Amino acid sequence: MALFVIGDVHLSFSVDKPMRIFDGWDGFEQRLENNWRSLVADTDTVVLPGDISWGMSLEQALADFQFLHSLPGQKLILKGNHDYWWTTRRKMDTFLEENGLHTLRFVHNDAVPVEGKVAVCGTRGWFYDAEADADKKVLLREVGRLETSIQAAEKTGLEPVVFLHYPPVWGDQVCEPFLEVLQKHGVRRCYYGHVHGRGIRQAFNGDWNGVRLQLASADSLQFVPLNIPLKIGEING
Repeated sequence: MALFVIGDVHLSFSVDKPMRIFDGWDGFEQRLENNWRSLVADTDTVVLPGDISWGMSLEQALADFQFLHSLPGQKLILKGNHDYWWTTRRKMDTFLEENGLHTLRFVHNDAVPVEGKVAVCGTRGWFYDAEADADKKVLLREVGRLETSIQAAEKTGLEPVVFLHYPPVWGDQVCEPFLEVLQKHGVRRCYYGHVHGRGIRQAFNGDWNGVRLQLASADSLQFVPLNIPLKIGEING
């Protein structure tokens, strides 16, 4: 029984949005499947923090969900900036149920206990440089959702492990509102995605004022799900 993370899988089995046009993405679906099956067992859990499918609706995303469902383990899905299929929680849960996708679950304003050790929580996040009024409004909403999700995790009595889509730190840019929430609640671990290609070199991986941040986008991991220790003391480095 183990916990893994891999974000930004950008599947497109039903729409014409090939990721192979980007360096390093050629044949990534098969590589992802092979790596996933070699590491993940049916009793494990995999967190996917956003950018799951290029489908514009739940119906267009169905083939991508079915692909994930066919892989071992339980999958916990958070929203990314390209998940245009995302709709109300009720509609998404109903869609999964109607299509027999029982190994998939959404994390949204709540938390999911894993193995009685940690509670998976988080939200999409937002830009670190939000200046426009509309962006500031979204930023505040996402900060509120992060707070709600962490509080739900705390109610379980387990360690909250946070997942964001947008990076809270990138290069010399820092999104203070999200980091303040993490520090307020004593969160020790936060995994994020969104960053690809040459941007990976500016990703922050390490301790940020007591919070360990780590990039987990698919191409940064070479399409290999990253194992997350279920106890903070098991982390190396």
